[in-house]
Amino acid sequence: MNTRNKQPEVSIVMPCLNEERTLATCIGKARAFLNRSNICGEIIVADNGSTDTSVKIAQDMADRVVHIEPKGYGHALNGGIMAASGRYVVIGDADDSYDFSALDEFIRLLREGYDMVIGNRFSGKIQRKAMPWLHRYIGNPLLSGIGRCLFHNRIGDYHCGLRGFSKTAYLHIRPICGGMEFASEMIIKAAGQHLRITETSVNLYQDGRNRPPHLRTWSDGYSHLKLMLDLFVKHILYKK
Repeated sequence: MNTRNKQPEVSIVMPCLNEERTLATCIGKARAFLNRSNICGEIIVADNGSTDTSVKIAQDMADRVVHIEPKGYGHALNGGIMAASGRYVVIGDADDSYDFSALDEFIRLLREGYDMVIGNRFSGKIQRKAMPWLHRYIGNPLLSGIGRCLFHNRIGDYHCGLRGFSKTAYLHIRPICGGMEFASEMIIKAAGQHLRITETSVNLYQDGRNRPPHLRTWSDGYSHLKLMLDLFVKHILYKK
């Protein structure tokens, strides 16, 4: 929908690093959702140094392309989110593992007054080969369980890449992590500030990439765990 003369209600932000195989599909689905729902929205691609044709695709199809120089998932997302003009922001990976045409429940819950809506892949459907066994049955459940225990919330999937929030809430929590642990930091800081957080079921599909994943199982898992422990210790010291 044309946003030139009207502030968008929803900004859909996609971090991107060499996603030429799937980016057009993701943008097309997001555009179809905005049009079908009659939502005044914008699609922003936060490019993190792509060397393939991703930038050209984004320039042709998205509303804006934001070039983010510091490398990392968190840096790319933060740059795209800060550039967003919408009252609400929805973020999701540009590898076609999430369905951008099915954002209805995110928008409904945000309009209802929730500050943050996290997708939960475990209460939805996970397509065969969409998530490695180690992540599905050990890594994600373990880290999410630690997060729930330490920070007293009920979020069942700390690492789902599809989530929505109000821009105001984001400006309150101000995540600073530049890597994958950005996903955990958002939830922990939002919970610490007693923002209204909820979940909605989402489906996870096998992505369409023809390259290795950006996620590094052991190092990124360690970064998530270290962040949780660091923030927990700071929380305890602050309370004292």
